[in-house]
Amino acid sequence: MSTVTSQDAISAAVDRLATALATRVPCAAVRDLIGTDDLPAAYAVQQGLVQARIAGGETVVGRKIGATSKAVQDQLGVDQPDFGYLLSDMDVSTDALTSAGISMRTLVQPRVEAEVAFRLAKDINPATEGEITLDLVRDCVEVALPALEIVDSRIESWDITFTDTVADNASSGLFVIGTDAKSLAEITPVDVEMTLTINGEVRSSGSGAACLGDPLEALRWLAVQAYRFGDPLRAGHLILSGALGPFVPFAAGDDVVATISGFEPLSVKFGE
Repeated sequence: MSTVTSQDAISAAVDRLATALATRVPCAAVRDLIGTDDLPAAYAVQQGLVQARIAGGETVVGRKIGATSKAVQDQLGVDQPDFGYLLSDMDVSTDALTSAGISMRTLVQPRVEAEVAFRLAKDINPATEGEITLDLVRDCVEVALPALEIVDSRIESWDITFTDTVADNASSGLFVIGTDAKSLAEITPVDVEMTLTINGEVRSSGSGAACLGDPLEALRWLAVQAYRFGDPLRAGHLILSGALGPFVPFAAGDDVVATISGFEPLSVKFGE
């Protein structure tokens, strides 16, 4: 039986996660404060973290979908997808092109995964939820792009339940977007194949079908959730549609290359 989490408990969870983010010292899970089945409370914690960062000068640039593949669900010990917000300071695509590489100074316990990203040309905000169909979301996509997401957890040893990862902004960290944009007339996301290498060694592989059956279906799922939360997806938003295979750990100095069929390989280096 679900319980209603108090505002004091939600605020305490926000403070715990915010402190871990600021200090880069992992914290205890927040399920002792919000439980394991109160999803509205978990998303309220997420909103508290996001709004604090917006107050600090960041802007929302899109959303991410988490735990879309069975492989990642098994890694996290969850059985359903979730979503989080992409903020302007999370985009390290430019840093990935520099000789110094991507700084790891803001990260706590990072992992990397490869996925298909979408940039929206139109709002997904119809009159009714039932209008959010696969055809509708497809029509709202401007381009698809290759992406690397650097997922992270502020919770010690990634000891998380579903509410923990939701509260922690869906275990978001940083992201890199490639420049090889393709229209949906040029690429079929469900058919892509992915390999991810670290220092030349294949560490992860998967396919578009591993992402909720189709990355566009993942986008449709997200559009429904965003509509229900009263914060619909907007034109210009970037959407990370979810991992195509397992996420993997990496270290400073590593070279990571994501090869997603139909796109040019996306190569990044991590600095100190």
